[in-house]
Amino acid sequence: MDHLKSEFLFEMSAEIEPLQPVGATPAGKRYIAYVRGGTFEGPRLKGRVLPGGGDWVLVRSDRVFQLDVRITLETDDGALIYTTYRGARHGSADVMRRIAAGEPVRADEYYFRTTPYFETGADTYAWLNGIVSVGIGQDRPGGVTYRVHQIL
Repeated sequence: MDHLKSEFLFEMSAEIEPLQPVGATPAGKRYIAYVRGGTFEGPRLKGRVLPGGGDWVLVRSDRVFQLDVRITLETDDGALIYTTYRGARHGSADVMRRIAAGEPVRADEYYFRTTPYFETGADTYAWLNGIVSVGIGQDRPGGVTYRVHQIL
């Protein structure tokens, strides 16, 4: 049987606006977090996270944060990459309280995974259109950091 293999793609750091509480909906508690901007860098691409994207977060009844993110990356040579990902974030009540309070929490203290997909018309980065990737997230005061790996 094959074993899963991956390759580091990039690290992304994004600055996030404070959560906007939509409130309790039939699906769960809904929040919207807009992206102020950020950066990304890896062996094959680097650039900035453009402002204006966001995360449409749903806190489910089982206290799992279900992420629905849409952002635009701009490479250092001017290519635009539309990026979407779903994800899940959860941890102990204490860890989640510390995150909400803006306290630092190590990535290994909770589960925070995403599945980024990419769309671009730039020939240089067209290879991104056909890959699957996984991100390991970590909250930090004012933002989030992801280490994204391409699944081979």
